[in-house]
Amino acid sequence: MRVLDLVILAMWVLFWLYWLASAASAKSSRSPSNLSMGIGLRVVAFLLIVLLLRTNVITENSFGAVESPVARGVGFGLFILGLALAVWARVFLGRNWGTPMSEKVDATLVTTGPYRYIRHPIYAGLILAMVGTALAVTIYWLIVALVLGIYFVYSASVEERTMSRLFPTTYPAYKKSTHMLIPFIL
Repeated sequence: MRVLDLVILAMWVLFWLYWLASAASAKSSRSPSNLSMGIGLRVVAFLLIVLLLRTNVITENSFGAVESPVARGVGFGLFILGLALAVWARVFLGRNWGTPMSEKVDATLVTTGPYRYIRHPIYAGLILAMVGTALAVTIYWLIVALVLGIYFVYSASVEERTMSRLFPTTYPAYKKSTHMLIPFIL
């Protein structure tokens, strides 16, 4: 395993430890309507990552490993940018944060920080970090990015329907002034 691979692995572990620790301060969920589907998709994603790690596809310096220093540098930059975006968004979301597709008690519409430009910056940041990991470590991370990307787009769509119902007077204008995942594009 190369040094950059270990740095990225350590940063992913630290990120997820922070994510789990910060979940303790979130508001209560109103209803677990999509809880079983959300848990099922997370289990599938987790098993996919474990399978890739177990077979050394993600960490082994073999076919699929990125050898270009430029690509590795760009990938590491995208990885850092993606994690930073996700953390920045989580900070601005505050106690309104929750598992994907959950509805919070006394939810508020957050439109500041990264939410000023992107409606789902946590998802965008995680996708960017996974693509960065693919460029820096191995192209097989694109499989993880694709699977979780599909899940995130689905989750974002469900959450947007919920937000439209919870904030019928303010959410439509907010939706028109921002993009779902990629500023100025999508």
